[in-house]
Amino acid sequence: MVRKNSRLLLMVSLCSIAGVVVGGTSGWAETNNCLQAPIPTAECLTTNPTLKTIEGMSVGLVAGVGAALGAAWQAKRGEL
Repeated sequence: MVRKNSRLLLMVSLCSIAGVVVGGTSGWAETNNCLQAPIPTAECLTTNPTLKTIEGMSVGLVAGVGAALGAAWQAKRGEL
């Protein structure tokens, strides 16, 4: 039982880390694309790039945890 719990924790941790990296990169790239546009919008100019990156990281974290829990649930259903 301890081994299954540690596998679940490892899967949630790895998916969360991957989600944070992908989400942060996405937020950062979106900010760069916005600032390099020929005519930047007012929203683009007033948004803090650091906050946009952190927002992307938090969304990635939630998505990673959800993916890990969904994969674990699906794996458990397959074992029955």
